[in-house]
Amino acid sequence: MSSLSRAQLDALVEEATVDCYNDDEQLTGLYTMIEDNLELPFTTQVLGVEVAVRRVDLVDDRIVAICHRGRERQAIAILDLPLPDPPPDGAQWIAAYRSWSGR
Repeated sequence: MSSLSRAQLDALVEEATVDCYNDDEQLTGLYTMIEDNLELPFTTQVLGVEVAVRRVDLVDDRIVAICHRGRERQAIAILDLPLPDPPPDGAQWIAAYRSWSGR
């Protein structure tokens, strides 16, 4: 994925949060865009171990990726998840969430 400009990130955030009144609603809007647009499943490396990201979830005040390896499952904050190269389709929504969150 090519690097997105500030204007492109701002446009994505605006699209996800257009009818939102507070931070909780904005987070839900961004989660919805990630859930609807991120191509799943995909594999990536977490601490040198290959995992499959099968879904995303909204837990408390953060968006997490649910990672699987064999029978093990772990939720990892999506902002801390290393993306594969090339990233999956829809990863621009993770970039928009990162921009919105200030990370």
